[in-house]
Amino acid sequence: MQNKARFIQPVVMSGIMAFMMTAAITYMNLGGVADFVARWLHAFVIAWPIAALAASVALPLSQRITRTIVSRLDGFKQPC
Repeated sequence: MQNKARFIQPVVMSGIMAFMMTAAITYMNLGGVADFVARWLHAFVIAWPIAALAASVALPLSQRITRTIVSRLDGFKQPC
């Protein structure tokens, strides 16, 4: 199960992020035009696969960076 989740999580996460970001950026660029939804969905369909690939690369990297930061922060704690 864990092995499957390793591939599914970045796809789901990137889908949610791409959905929200393409909506915001499309609205910023076009405003509330009549064909907003069609243009937004077109941008989303293009952005999601790119975001999924980026998330697949970024997720392990961000986990390593986070572990390093947390480890160093824990090293700075003063004993009581």
